[in-house]
Parts: sequence; C-alpha cells; structure tokens
Amino acid sequence: MLTLGKRLLTGFLLAAPFTVANALDVGLMPAKEYVEVLHKGQYVRIQRIQDQNHKITGGFAKTSRKCPPFCIQPMDIAEGVKTVGEAFIFDFMEKQVNGGTGMIIDARIPAWHAKGTIPGSVNIPFTDIEKPVGSNELRRAFFKLGGVERKGVGSIELMIENLGFNDGALKTEHWDFSQAKPIVVWCNGPWCGQSPRAIRALIKHGYPASKIFYYRGGMQLWQIFGLVTVK
Repeated sequence: MLTLGKRLLTGFLLAAPFTVANALDVGLMPAKEYVEVLHKGQYVRIQRIQDQNHKITGGFAKTSRKCPPFCIQPMDIAEGVKTVGEAFIFDFMEKQVNGGTGMIIDARIPAWHAKGTIPGSVNIPFTDIEKPVGSNELRRAFFKLGGVERKGVGSIELMIENLGFNDGALKTEHWDFSQAKPIVVWCNGPWCGQSPRAIRALIKHGYPASKIFYYRGGMQLWQIFGLVTVK
C-alpha cells in the first residue's frame, strides 16, 4: 500500500506530463494561453489554432472588395467611442461578459451571424438599431442592452435633466440609459460598415458613447489570428 507521501508523488508524476503535453505552443498573449467566455449559458474556450501552417480561406481571405460599400473604416468611428483590439476583448470577456455586466454585440444581419460568430456575442443587427423610436425591433434591442423606454416625460422634467440633474446626460425623451451596459460592437472587419452604422445609430438614440467600444478588426482579423468561432 502506498503511503500518503508516495501517493502524492505518484499523483504529481501522473499529472505533470499531462500539463506539459497540453501546454499551447500558440497562445493568446505571453501570459495567457486561452480565455473562457459564457456563450448561451455554456463556457466556450477561446484559443488559437495550433497548426502553425494554417491559412484562412474563403471570403475572409480576400484583400479587395468593391468600395462603396465595402470601404476601409476609420479608426475613430465616433466621438467618445474607443476603438479596441483583441487583448481588450479577452479581458472584457472574463470581467464583463462572464460577470453579466457587459455585452459583445454582433451587429451583422442574422444570415452572417448564423455562419459563425465570436463566442460570447449576442446578435443585434444594425438594421434593428436603425429603426425609429416606437418600433418593436428597437425596443427589443435596447431591452437587451439595459435601456428603459420612457413615456409621458414632461417638459419640466426634461428641462431639469438637460441642466445636468437626475442623470440627465444618460436620458432622452424616449430612453433612460442610466443602467445601459458597456458594449463591444463588431462586424465583418475593417472594410465592413455594419457595426459603424450600429454605433452611429446607438449614439443618435442617446446611448452613451463612453459605454460603446468598437472592435474594428471584426471577424476577419479574429480569423486571421486563428481564434475560435461558434455557430
């Protein structure tokens, strides 16, 4: 019979090769091999493809598309909106998405979303956000994002809010964005106008620009880095 010390040593020796064998040659960052993010109630591990000879194929391997409409998007998409990269998203996933305090928005039309999306993303098409006040599509979109619809707001109340009282900067005549979530908005890549249109529509409706982050790289750069996608 093995003593406690021998059992612990045996367990370590059995576990050690497993740890080494499962170390990733292609990590996300120097001190981070992978992240896990909640996607539809289940954790999905995001790591890079380990085959260092892998190349992307299909539409996201293309370098040229007709412009317009597929024009290169600016780095700064709107005043107050921060453009972010993958490292920011990894951290946002672990701290905000998994904690339920932030959201990643796939702003593409449903047909694109169905082909594959970034784990942790929720599909809110830019076409829904561009709908006018009072539309069901816009109501559903803002409900997901933490916006509250306002009705019957009086002129005096609006005047007080416009002076900077009662979170006036986060409220409009039609929406209260006091509890709106920080969001990362993305689409197909630096040539795609779907997420920029969504961002501009959000701001037009009064969504706080400081709570919006633009992932310009989108699906194209996500796949170039060999990162996991889900359908």
